[in-house]
Amino acid sequence: MKKENSPGAPVLEKYSQKRDPATTPEPEAAVKHSAGEPIFVVQRHDASRLHFDFRLEADGVLKSWAVPKGPSLNPGEKRLAVQVEDHPLDYAGFEGTIPEGNYGAGTVEVWDSGTYTPLEKHRNVTRAIEEGLLEFSLHGRKLKGRFTLVRTRMSGQDKNWLLLKNDDQYAVHRDWEADDFPSHEKMQD
Repeated sequence: MKKENSPGAPVLEKYSQKRDPATTPEPEAAVKHSAGEPIFVVQRHDASRLHFDFRLEADGVLKSWAVPKGPSLNPGEKRLAVQVEDHPLDYAGFEGTIPEGNYGAGTVEVWDSGTYTPLEKHRNVTRAIEEGLLEFSLHGRKLKGRFTLVRTRMSGQDKNWLLLKNDDQYAVHRDWEADDFPSHEKMQD
């Protein structure tokens, strides 16, 4: 599956190992950088279990977490975010159906996207992720304001994080379920 001279190797090696470009419409591994501010995307992924994939651009790839319940704008809700393999930047625009028999088989839709700004002390996003704490502001259609990703080491695993909404002017103080807001629609205030 993985091409020997893939432009994304070795950074996207795990991504390439899980996918066969001949059988899935997903973008091939390639390290790129966006032209302006770093981007984020949240994709609604109806695979074996519905979840939301939360992705932040850093070092030419999308750092990625699977968020079972999706992100929340309620600062009182802690959302499990399981870190998964990095994805190519082109994945930010990917929508479609991953055929049965392929890793992640199911429908992928862009639920929200935009740019993000790491807080000053976390300007080096990759280092902040390695250290287990990243604070940032999202500038999307649905997700806006300050958020925090923090590694938990739940069950002794480094891949388990919490995605938290900070209490700011964009916070809501009521139940807030991502799946209540369809893909491609702006959230109503």
